[in-house]
Amino acid sequence: MKLKNAWPKYYKKGVVTHYCPGCGHGIVHRIVAEVLEELDLGKSAICVNPAGCAVLAYLYFDFDVIESAHGRGTAIATGVKRSRPDLFVFTYQGDGDLSAIGTAETIHSANRGENICVIFINNAVYGMTGGQLAPTTLLDMKTTTTPLGRDPKYDGYPLHITDVVAQFPGVVYAERVAVDGPAGIRKTKKAITNAFKTQVDGLGYSIIEVLSPCPTNWKLSPVDSFKWVTEVMTKEFPLGVLTDKRTRKE
Repeated sequence: MKLKNAWPKYYKKGVVTHYCPGCGHGIVHRIVAEVLEELDLGKSAICVNPAGCAVLAYLYFDFDVIESAHGRGTAIATGVKRSRPDLFVFTYQGDGDLSAIGTAETIHSANRGENICVIFINNAVYGMTGGQLAPTTLLDMKTTTTPLGRDPKYDGYPLHITDVVAQFPGVVYAERVAVDGPAGIRKTKKAITNAFKTQVDGLGYSIIEVLSPCPTNWKLSPVDSFKWVTEVMTKEFPLGVLTDKRTRKE
């Protein structure tokens, strides 16, 4: 029996996804669709997709999506928002896309205070291409390119890019959350809602970093992956609001 007023109404297609069991992308997709509907933004929304596991997100979102070159999401979003300020524009990017090849675009769009939203999925690994070292890979974490674990002498330290851009005057709202259980999912939805409202109010740049499980490349079960986010990832990447300068412009 179909429930009255059940999700999704409009903005997330009811199709089987390509994501691995236990992957956090599907959870965040659902949250995005819900928030767009609750804020009545879906009909004017433009999502800029990344290269990476979410490269096919347009198959699941029932609103307009642009596919960007790897790492160029915020540059594309800047162009769309500046040419069509009436649209609601956000990027959906992974840690390799946003904090490796896309570092320059991320840094400078944030520094300019572009009136866009960035949803940053951090699973500490290159998910789509085989589980290689990412800028956000934790120390001692094993990947296909660091089989003995990340060694800071050779590989550097995990990059806290959200903490970096949160210091810029043009960044109005930045928060780190995790989809590691029901409480985390509720906080993620609240954070994305705050970020989306920041753009609607014309206040400037917002970024939400979401710690997300990757069972396949972590070589853990889905349940253990969620525990790893809670018990390990959050120690390196503490959750919480990093900056909040929201004031409504009259």
